[in-house]
Amino acid sequence: MVKIMTQLMTEDGIRCDGRRLDELRDISIKVGVLKNADGSAYIEFGKNKILAGVFGPRDVHPKHMANPDSGILRCRYHMSPFSVTERKNPAPSRREIEISKVIKEALQPAVILKDYPRTVIDVFIEVLQADGGSRCAALDAAAVALADAGIPMRDLVSACAAGKVEDKIVLDINNEEDQEGQADMPVALMPNIGKITLLQLDGILKPEEFKTCMQTALVGCKRVYEVQRKALMEKYFQSGEQ
Repeated sequence: MVKIMTQLMTEDGIRCDGRRLDELRDISIKVGVLKNADGSAYIEFGKNKILAGVFGPRDVHPKHMANPDSGILRCRYHMSPFSVTERKNPAPSRREIEISKVIKEALQPAVILKDYPRTVIDVFIEVLQADGGSRCAALDAAAVALADAGIPMRDLVSACAAGKVEDKIVLDINNEEDQEGQADMPVALMPNIGKITLLQLDGILKPEEFKTCMQTALVGCKRVYEVQRKALMEKYFQSGEQ
């Protein structure tokens, strides 16, 4: 079977989904969508549709895993079988296990776990529809869900990817650009502290391209933060709740 290559960018810099180089996909976040979770969020980031639920702090089972000095953060990223074009095996893949670990390590610096010794905070992330950049979108939803659960945090965590397509640095890689582009760089930031908690690179960039790509992703993270902040404000202040 011959694979048909997508035209990723026109000569005047318009990408395959109609965006310009520095344009984000549409983002919407809803807070508190799961009644049975302590905190939850639903995000639509482009065509990504992702649900995050937070449970805890609660007792650790088995108890020998408990840390007497600090709480434990556990994250599970899972893609539904119907989230991609070809049905996915419901069992956790190596990629999902890796992304679960990446998301946990990106969230951990923001969460004040020392306030909850001998407990665990579980973050469950379910990808309902995937479209490139799902780890960043999942991280954005998980951070909002943690805030919704009332977990003390040093800052929110905001994530966005940049990359290289047709020899140009672009913001917020979509699925076609992820598959056929030259590089993909997911970045997560604590925007008020200015600390980067995630930086990965798939592909090859020259040193000057690396700097430009990282700065482009950080600009995207700050824009995502505004959407996260607005979603939390809408739930807790504009609805009359305190």
